[in-house]
Amino acid sequence: MTKLENPILMATIGGAQGLRGEVRARAYTSDPTALGDYGHLHSLDGRSFEVLEIREAKNVVVVRFRGVNDRDAAEALNGLELYVERENLPDEELDDDEFFYADLEGLEAVDDNGVAYGVISGVYDFGAGNLLELKGPGKRPVLIPFSEAAVFEIDLENGRIVVDPLAAGLLDSSDDAGGKQGGTDSPKT
Repeated sequence: MTKLENPILMATIGGAQGLRGEVRARAYTSDPTALGDYGHLHSLDGRSFEVLEIREAKNVVVVRFRGVNDRDAAEALNGLELYVERENLPDEELDDDEFFYADLEGLEAVDDNGVAYGVISGVYDFGAGNLLELKGPGKRPVLIPFSEAAVFEIDLENGRIVVDPLAAGLLDSSDDAGGKQGGTDSPKT
């Protein structure tokens, strides 16, 4: 059992593929077939997985792990997230527009005027594009699109992202210039 100090999410296992213990997985690497190049993959519960074979299939990769030899064992892994220790990633410098999703968590979302909208607590992809989850004190979490229109700047050094609150859906277009959040209050008659 291995406890990771600085885990980076590399893949999420989907359903079983065939009868020999293979699984479909969504890889979060630039080259999906390189998933096994980073060493053993680990689940947060401490299990370790060695990639024996990997091949591309439509929008996923099909992976065979050591010790997963039948369909029942493969089905038991459905939904499992696999990580590597950050130090196992290549030492090469990332480009200015490249980063790990794990680096975004904890960044504060602000607009051009410095108004804070919350802190990034998660990055999600439900199939239609990436979303950032923002949590603020006393506020319910909100999801905003992780797009060029909604997120102008990612400033890892200063721990913030700059957002367009209108494009991000944090303000209604009917809101006044004062930046009132949420819907408009109408008097009851």
